[in-house]
Amino acid sequence: MKKTIWLAAAAATLLGSGVYAHDHGTTKGKDSAAHAQMHKAHQQRIAQILADPSRAEDAKRDKYRHPAETLEFFRVHPDHKIGEYAPGGEWVSRLLGRYVEGPGKLVGLYFNPAGFADPKRQEGIKAGAASYAADVAKVTGRPATDYSAFTLGDIPEGQKATFDRILIMRMMHNINRWNIADSELKAMRELLKDDGLVGIEQHRAKADAPYSYTDGGKGYMREADVIKMMEINGFELVGKSEVNANPKDSADWPDGVWTLPPVLAKKDVDRAKYEAIGETDRMTLLFKKRL
Repeated sequence: MKKTIWLAAAAATLLGSGVYAHDHGTTKGKDSAAHAQMHKAHQQRIAQILADPSRAEDAKRDKYRHPAETLEFFRVHPDHKIGEYAPGGEWVSRLLGRYVEGPGKLVGLYFNPAGFADPKRQEGIKAGAASYAADVAKVTGRPATDYSAFTLGDIPEGQKATFDRILIMRMMHNINRWNIADSELKAMRELLKDDGLVGIEQHRAKADAPYSYTDGGKGYMREADVIKMMEINGFELVGKSEVNANPKDSADWPDGVWTLPPVLAKKDVDRAKYEAIGETDRMTLLFKKRL
């Protein structure tokens, strides 16, 4: 397993149903055996989900996205209320839709439509939120009432301070280039419980890459810039993981992240070369609310 760097107190990820515990501290003495058992239960559960034949197409990307390790790093529990920010390609939705259970909830968090001038874009965002629950239910076979969604411009009463986790998967570059980062992050911060966490996976630029390449337009951002953006908006870095690192990615493609799989913007031009590189190098970061 690739190296994980914790910047705050080490925390065991205790995941599962029934035996799952909301414990973010260290474990000592006789409790450690129980915690190890819970951790093993999580590993068995996520392994079963990832091996489900219905994930055959999605599973092709697991080697690049490391879902088991990433969810573990984000300290996600199946009985958490999890917000999936800016659902798009649905790979994450399909995984999390299978993952939550019992009292756990999966909620799609869509852009505030007011952040966009184009009426068609605004209506598309609203339509995405309206269909989210049904779309996830089609995959899981569970009732659509097990899931929900709303836009950050129309947060239902009673939703603030109720989320255990919010996951922002490869989306920081877009909210940066669209100049909506501050307002979106502020809204997400209000949704989190005081002990809630935000997990971020983002295409990573080289540390010395120029701003002209890392403003979001190419999909890559510098890790230091993402951390600073989160700090400015009331979050504190908890830890980093290299689980989604890809040293083969030079992160300097003229066509940005879309040069590499799965988009392969150049189509058949040098296709074998880009497929051999794989998906982008990515930072994986965990933040907590600064109280």
